[in-house]
Amino acid sequence: MLRIATVQAPVVAGDIPANAATAAALIREAATAGARVVLFAEKFLSGYEPALITADPRRHAVQPADPRLAPIADACRERAVTAVVGAAVRDEAGELRVSALVVGPDGELVTRYDKQYLFKSEAAIYRPGTTGCTLELDGWRLGLGICYDSGFAEHARAAALDGCHAYLVGALFSVGHGHHESRTWFPARALDNTVYTVLSNHIGRTGGWNTCGASAVWGPDGRLLAEAGPDTREIVLADLDPAVLAATRQSEPLLHDFRTGPAFRTGARPAAERLLHRLG
Repeated sequence: MLRIATVQAPVVAGDIPANAATAAALIREAATAGARVVLFAEKFLSGYEPALITADPRRHAVQPADPRLAPIADACRERAVTAVVGAAVRDEAGELRVSALVVGPDGELVTRYDKQYLFKSEAAIYRPGTTGCTLELDGWRLGLGICYDSGFAEHARAAALDGCHAYLVGALFSVGHGHHESRTWFPARALDNTVYTVLSNHIGRTGGWNTCGASAVWGPDGRLLAEAGPDTREIVLADLDPAVLAATRQSEPLLHDFRTGPAFRTGARPAAERLLHRLG
């Protein structure tokens, strides 16, 4: 059994120290409730805020060894928890990325997953990632995505074909159609691949978007397991259960039959390179 927390909380536009402090508090609260992994929304550390980030990337984006991440590292180390935290990142070459920073239970930065599918105007600001990312913890394999990545069935399928049991996505979904998208994509990705899917979304307004909250977890049969409200600070907990996963894959052999079916054999298998990172 692996307990995962997906969290939602207000962020302060462009204020990385304040948002890192919020993240650290949420990590400690989630750990007290038994969580081993804590998932945050897309660009949680700055807010979505493209205008602020492009105007002053040194201030509003983080770097791989950024001292402003220290509160998060301290909380992870103190509670032996892994955090997956959304951030705008200025990489080693000075390029901007939309990333998920993985801080391990020893407080060290394990890896950075960069969003592969950039949404509309993001492509003018950020560079896309080129590899998928799988985390391994206590025998569980967790695939990462960021927001628009989850709109592509192939992205989650690549994680499932890499042996992932769950698909974790930090995102920004807005009220109205964005909420509809999240309630269409995530149960579909879960059932298509018989994996748990986990969403962390923003609440309130960020970067010009009115967000819809409703961070949630779906089981490998696509059914909703736990869900936050639309606009409240919340920690949503769910237990990933190996017996439930095995039973679902027995009754819904979609992933097995894809592996042995004609589409897989004739080259329709997602070919994205993936990197594996073992935690703790």
